[in-house]
Amino acid sequence: MRRTSRKKRSTLANRAIAASAALILGGGGLVAVNVYASAGEGPSGSPPTRTQNAGRQLSTIDCPEAVNGLPEVPDPARGEVDRELAAMDTQITDAYRQFADRKEQIVRDPGLAENAVLGPLRGKRAASLDRIGIAIGRVAERPQGLESLAGCSLRADDDQGQDQGQDQGQGQNAGQGQEPGGQDPGDQEPGDQDPGQGEDPGQGRGGNGPEAADFVDIRSVRPDADRPRKRRGASRGSFTTDCGRNENGKFNPDNVIVAPGVSNGAHHMHDYVGNQANDAFASDDDLADGATTCRNQGDRSTYYWPVLRQQNGQDEDDVDADGGGRDQNVGEIQTPSRVTLKFVGSPVGRVTAMPRFLRIITGDAKAFTNGDANANASWSCTGFEDRQLKDKYPICPEGSQVVRTFAFQNCWDGENTDSANHRTHVAFAQDDGRCPSGFRAVPQLVQRIVYDVPPGPGFAVDSFPEQLHKPITDHGDFINVFDERLMRNMVRCINDGRRCR
Repeated sequence: MRRTSRKKRSTLANRAIAASAALILGGGGLVAVNVYASAGEGPSGSPPTRTQNAGRQLSTIDCPEAVNGLPEVPDPARGEVDRELAAMDTQITDAYRQFADRKEQIVRDPGLAENAVLGPLRGKRAASLDRIGIAIGRVAERPQGLESLAGCSLRADDDQGQDQGQDQGQGQNAGQGQEPGGQDPGDQEPGDQDPGQGEDPGQGRGGNGPEAADFVDIRSVRPDADRPRKRRGASRGSFTTDCGRNENGKFNPDNVIVAPGVSNGAHHMHDYVGNQANDAFASDDDLADGATTCRNQGDRSTYYWPVLRQQNGQDEDDVDADGGGRDQNVGEIQTPSRVTLKFVGSPVGRVTAMPRFLRIITGDAKAFTNGDANANASWSCTGFEDRQLKDKYPICPEGSQVVRTFAFQNCWDGENTDSANHRTHVAFAQDDGRCPSGFRAVPQLVQRIVYDVPPGPGFAVDSFPEQLHKPITDHGDFINVFDERLMRNMVRCINDGRRCR
C-alpha cells in the first residue's frame, strides 16, 4: 500500500460534517479596502503597518507573537503565563473561524471585519495580556507596554514575495549532518510529468490551503549541498535511536512544551514516537515513568511533529474534533514510510551531554505570519536531498518520496532545560560551527521523516488554521528523556567517531 490511514471515515454523513467544518476561504470575491496588514511579525513583535490591499484576497488573521514581546518570565508565574498564551492562540482560532464564516458578508461590508472579528479579538487579547502582566507583577516588576501586542489585522495571502523555490538553501542550518540521497541530481531533468501546478489543492481544505503556488517540482530546484567543513577535533560519530513510525497511531493536538496544561494547545494534530505518556498534562515524572516505542528502553524521549495529510476524499475520525476538522485540518493522515532519529556531533569539537528533560522546539508553527526568523522547515525528495526547500512543498518524480528534515539546535546554555519563549536556552551553531558565547555543543538531533504519497500537489502538514497549511510552518519538538547511562554512551560514541545504535 502507498498510504496508511488511521480510523477512516468515508460515509456521506461524515463528509457532510467535514464540509460544514471546513472554512471556505478560497475563491469568491476580492476585498478591495484598506486594511492593517502586517508584513510578518518578527521576534520584536512590532505592530503592523498600514498597507493598501485593494484587489487582494484577505485570507488570514495576523497578530503579534505575544511571547516574543515578554521579558524573562519568573518561574512562579510561568504556569499562569503559559495558560494565557495558549488562550490567546485559541482566541485567534475562534476569530479566524468567525472571519471565514462571514467572508461573503465581509466582501459586501468590509467594516464588519473590524466590528465583528478584529475588535472583539483585540479586546480578548488585551485582557489576556493584562492578566499576564498581573501574574508577572506578583513576583517581579510588571512589564510595561504589553497592550501594544493586542492589535491584530487581516492579511492578504500573497506569500510575502517568497520565491518559487529556485536556489533555496536550508534555513537555520537545517539538514546539517544529513546525508543526501544516492541519486545523482544531474541524472534527471524536468520532463514531461505534469507537476499539477494547474490544480488547486486548497479545494480539499475548503480553500484553507495549501495553494498550487506552494508546490514546486524538485527537479527545477538548484542543488545546494553546502555544509560546515569539519575541522580537526570534530566529533564525527553518530547515534541512531529507533522509535518506530507511529504505527500505533498516537495523535493529539496538545503541546506540552508550548502550552502545558492546555488541551488542544496546538490546534493541529501531532504524530508522536517514543514516550507514550505525552499529552498537555504530562509532568517530568510522567515522562520518566512513561512507556516508550523506542527499541532501546533507555530512550524514553518524546519526539513529535505535525501530521501530514493527503487530500484524497478520505476522512479521519477527527473530522469534527479539536485539532482536526474544527481547526481546519482535514484529510487522510499519512503514516511515514520511514522515520530516522539520528544524533550527530559538532564540526569543530567535542559534545557534552544534554540535561535530562531538555526541551527543544525547532522551526516556527506561525512562520507564515511571524516571518521566517525562527523558521527551520526543510522539504525534499528521496534521491534529491541536496536540494532543500524552505517555503515550498516538493513535487517528487515517480518513484521518489517526500522527505521532511528537522535539524535541531545543537548548542545549550549550560543551565536551563527550557526558557520563557522556549527558544533562548538553546541555539544553532554559528556559520563557523562554533556555539555562541556562553553555550556548549550538545548532540544534534537530525530527524528525517519520509512519506510515500502520490506525485503532485494534494498533501500538507497540519497547522494553526490562520497559517493556511504553508510549508514554512513545519516544525518539530523534542524532550530529552534518555537515562543517564545511555546519554553517556551517546556522547562517548559521537566524540569517538563511531556510529552507534
